[in-house]
Amino acid sequence: MKKAGKVAGRRRRRQAAGVIGLADPAAVANALLRWYARARRDLPWRRSQEPYRVWVSEIMLQQTQVERVKDFFLRFLDRFPTVASLAAGTEHDVLRLWEGLGYYRRARQLHAAAKKIVAEYGGDFPRTVVGLRSLPGIGRYTAGAIASIALDQPEPIVEANSRRVIARLAGYAKPLGGAGGDEPIWEIATGLVPREHPGRFNQALMDLGAMVCTPEQPLCNACPLAAYCEARKTGRVAEIPVKASRRAAKVVHETAVVVRRGARVLVVQRGPGEWWEGLWDFPRVPGGMRTVRRGIERSDVLGRLACGATERCGTIAHSVTHHRITLDVVACTAGRINQAVRGRRWVTASAIESLAMTSPGRRIARLVLPRPARGPT
Repeated sequence: MKKAGKVAGRRRRRQAAGVIGLADPAAVANALLRWYARARRDLPWRRSQEPYRVWVSEIMLQQTQVERVKDFFLRFLDRFPTVASLAAGTEHDVLRLWEGLGYYRRARQLHAAAKKIVAEYGGDFPRTVVGLRSLPGIGRYTAGAIASIALDQPEPIVEANSRRVIARLAGYAKPLGGAGGDEPIWEIATGLVPREHPGRFNQALMDLGAMVCTPEQPLCNACPLAAYCEARKTGRVAEIPVKASRRAAKVVHETAVVVRRGARVLVVQRGPGEWWEGLWDFPRVPGGMRTVRRGIERSDVLGRLACGATERCGTIAHSVTHHRITLDVVACTAGRINQAVRGRRWVTASAIESLAMTSPGRRIARLVLPRPARGPT
């Protein structure tokens, strides 16, 4: 069995060598690992190879910069130090800790996966890529990261930094991204990952892309793989990788309405399929200030409150995926009280601090509401 595995490994390396023009891909791994031993980044999730820590960090790092994740990771692990504690927590607590990190579906899937690991695997992570990919929110990349870094299995990973390194090494000058666009890079990565220290190799690829083989002005003279790089040999470093065309941004104009009733304001919970599902926000109506009164009157939430005159409080700009949103903020007073409805609450300014709010909702609260008084220190 072991012999068959070694033969398959050699075959993969020969295939990779044919693609990137190397006589021995092992030379790439050796050079990269030597560089990593002296230049690796000191990141909090690397201080242990425990699968739970690796998993949480990799989910947080999806589409999010490393520096932004550091503090979130430490706070999250302080509150949920184990997969069992995460599974026992509430979705609200998970979302509250995730607030500001964005892409909240990740947090909900993280919570759901923790419950499945405890319920179906006794609190232990699956030991295979197939098993890992059966968990909510774990795809090809995350499964490979956990398998290689935490379980020491020779599984490849392809993310933004390693994709760029591999494309330049191979001189691969076709568009990446989109449906199947990364498949050739995955094939090359599969052939390159060594059987020994696969986790270190994968982390080294990511560090090299982040520190040396950067998107703009890469430090080719300091690169440990310069001698093997096809893009450098052919003068195409600036052209590779070729990116898929970007989707045009959609411009959206909305108005957030802060409805006051005494010391309380109305907040609504984002529903299934909406941006920020499960988080709390202020009610919104389409359009800007010119159409806000019409929007309030037509709103199922606001139209029944007989809101008084609106007061303009400011404007907030934010983005969601490919949408660029201009959000006018107004305040008004409710003329009557509607019945309590699930997904709507009247809360005080201090209560808002404990809610899991959308990022723009938190900004609106700080713009419009008084800061909660702090007790003696």
